[in-house]
Amino acid sequence: MRLSRRPSRTPPETIVALIDVVFFLLVFFMLIGRMDATAPFDVIPPTALTGADMPSGGMTVSVSASGTVALDGALVTLSQMDSRLARALADAPQTLIRINANSAVELRHVLPLLRRIEGLGAQEVALVVTPEPHDPTQ
Repeated sequence: MRLSRRPSRTPPETIVALIDVVFFLLVFFMLIGRMDATAPFDVIPPTALTGADMPSGGMTVSVSASGTVALDGALVTLSQMDSRLARALADAPQTLIRINANSAVELRHVLPLLRRIEGLGAQEVALVVTPEPHDPTQ
Protein backbone atom coordinates (compact mmCIF):
# COMPACT_ATOMS: atom_id res chain seq x y z
CA MET A 1 0.00 0.00 0.00
CA ARG A 2 1.33 3.36 -1.00
CA LEU A 3 0.60 6.43 1.00
CA SER A 4 0.79 9.72 -0.73
CA ARG A 5 2.42 12.62 0.92
CA ARG A 6 0.40 15.60 1.71
CA PRO A 7 1.43 18.48 -0.58
CA SER A 8 3.60 20.96 1.25
CA ARG A 9 1.94 24.27 1.99
CA THR A 10 3.66 27.50 1.19
CA PRO A 11 4.13 29.71 4.22
CA PRO A 12 1.62 32.56 4.48
CA GLU A 13 2.77 35.98 3.32
CA THR A 14 3.79 38.27 6.14
CA ILE A 15 2.39 41.75 6.26
CA VAL A 16 5.25 43.19 8.28
CA ALA A 17 6.76 44.81 5.17
CA LEU A 18 3.42 46.40 4.33
CA ILE A 19 3.08 47.78 7.86
CA ASP A 20 6.55 49.32 7.57
CA VAL A 21 5.65 51.02 4.30
CA VAL A 22 2.40 52.40 5.74
CA PHE A 23 4.25 53.67 8.82
CA PHE A 24 6.89 55.45 6.70
CA LEU A 25 4.17 57.04 4.54
CA LEU A 26 2.35 58.23 7.64
CA VAL A 27 5.51 59.80 9.06
CA PHE A 28 6.36 61.36 5.69
CA PHE A 29 2.98 63.04 5.30
CA MET A 30 2.98 64.22 8.90
CA LEU A 31 6.34 65.90 8.36
CA ILE A 32 5.48 67.66 5.10
CA GLY A 33 1.87 68.52 5.91
CA ARG A 34 0.72 71.78 7.44
CA MET A 35 -1.05 71.42 10.72
CA ASP A 36 -2.64 74.86 10.82
CA ALA A 37 -5.57 76.10 8.82
CA THR A 38 -4.78 77.80 5.55
CA ALA A 39 -6.85 80.57 4.06
CA PRO A 40 -9.03 79.82 1.02
CA PHE A 41 -7.22 82.68 -0.74
CA ASP A 42 -3.58 83.71 -1.16
CA VAL A 43 -2.20 85.72 1.75
CA ILE A 44 1.26 87.27 1.53
CA PRO A 45 1.99 88.79 4.97
CA PRO A 46 3.83 92.12 5.20
CA THR A 47 7.58 92.18 5.77
CA ALA A 48 8.75 93.19 9.24
CA LEU A 49 12.06 94.58 10.45
CA THR A 50 11.64 93.00 13.90
CA GLY A 51 9.48 90.26 15.29
CA ALA A 52 9.39 86.95 17.11
CA ASP A 53 8.54 83.40 16.13
CA MET A 54 4.81 82.76 15.92
CA PRO A 55 3.44 80.73 18.84
CA SER A 56 1.43 77.66 17.98
CA GLY A 57 -2.20 76.99 18.76
CA GLY A 58 -5.11 79.39 18.82
CA MET A 59 -7.23 80.55 15.91
CA THR A 60 -6.28 82.28 12.67
CA VAL A 61 -8.22 85.12 11.04
CA SER A 62 -7.07 85.60 7.43
CA VAL A 63 -7.75 88.79 5.46
CA SER A 64 -7.37 88.90 1.67
CA ALA A 65 -6.20 91.94 -0.29
CA SER A 66 -9.85 92.81 -1.00
CA GLY A 67 -10.87 92.51 2.68
CA THR A 68 -12.49 89.06 2.52
CA VAL A 69 -12.26 87.29 5.89
CA ALA A 70 -11.64 83.62 6.69
CA LEU A 71 -11.52 81.97 10.11
CA ASP A 72 -9.36 78.86 10.46
CA GLY A 73 -9.41 78.28 6.71
CA ALA A 74 -13.14 78.77 6.07
CA LEU A 75 -14.69 81.85 4.49
CA VAL A 76 -16.94 83.62 7.00
CA THR A 77 -18.93 86.80 7.34
CA LEU A 78 -18.00 89.20 10.12
CA SER A 79 -21.03 88.14 12.19
CA GLN A 80 -20.12 84.45 11.81
CA MET A 81 -16.54 85.26 12.82
CA ASP A 82 -17.81 87.17 15.87
CA SER A 83 -20.00 84.31 17.07
CA ARG A 84 -17.31 81.63 16.59
CA LEU A 85 -14.62 83.73 18.26
CA ALA A 86 -16.97 84.68 21.11
CA ARG A 87 -17.70 80.99 21.80
CA ALA A 88 -13.99 80.09 21.70
CA LEU A 89 -13.00 83.01 23.93
CA ALA A 90 -15.80 82.25 26.42
CA ASP A 91 -14.33 78.75 26.87
CA ALA A 92 -10.69 79.89 26.92
CA PRO A 93 -10.04 83.64 27.21
CA GLN A 94 -6.29 83.08 26.78
CA THR A 95 -6.80 81.76 23.23
CA LEU A 96 -4.28 83.30 20.84
CA ILE A 97 -5.90 84.98 17.84
CA ARG A 98 -3.58 85.39 14.84
CA ILE A 99 -4.42 87.96 12.16
CA ASN A 100 -2.90 86.86 8.86
CA ALA A 101 -3.51 89.86 6.60
CA ASN A 102 -2.24 90.20 3.06
CA SER A 103 0.45 92.87 2.68
CA ALA A 104 -1.71 94.60 0.03
CA VAL A 105 -4.78 94.91 2.28
CA GLU A 106 -5.66 98.42 3.34
CA LEU A 107 -5.56 99.28 7.04
CA ARG A 108 -9.26 100.23 6.87
CA HIS A 109 -9.96 96.48 6.68
CA VAL A 110 -7.53 95.37 9.41
CA LEU A 111 -7.93 97.95 12.20
CA PRO A 112 -11.73 97.56 12.62
CA LEU A 113 -11.21 93.80 12.60
CA LEU A 114 -8.65 94.14 15.38
CA ARG A 115 -11.07 96.28 17.41
CA ARG A 116 -13.83 93.68 16.91
CA ILE A 117 -11.61 90.86 18.12
CA GLU A 118 -10.46 92.81 21.17
CA GLY A 119 -14.09 93.75 21.87
CA LEU A 120 -14.96 90.05 22.01
CA GLY A 121 -12.54 89.66 24.92
CA ALA A 122 -9.40 88.43 23.21
CA GLN A 123 -6.44 88.90 25.51
CA GLU A 124 -3.74 87.91 23.05
CA VAL A 125 -3.77 88.99 19.38
CA ALA A 126 -0.77 88.55 17.07
CA LEU A 127 -0.22 89.97 13.60
CA VAL A 128 1.46 87.52 11.22
CA VAL A 129 4.41 89.06 9.35
CA THR A 130 7.23 87.80 7.16
CA PRO A 131 10.72 88.39 8.55
CA GLU A 132 12.94 90.64 6.47
CA PRO A 133 15.52 88.59 4.59
CA HIS A 134 19.00 88.99 6.03
CA ASP A 135 21.70 90.31 3.73
CA PRO A 136 24.78 88.06 4.21
CA THR A 137 27.10 90.80 2.91
CA GLN A 138 26.39 93.06 5.90
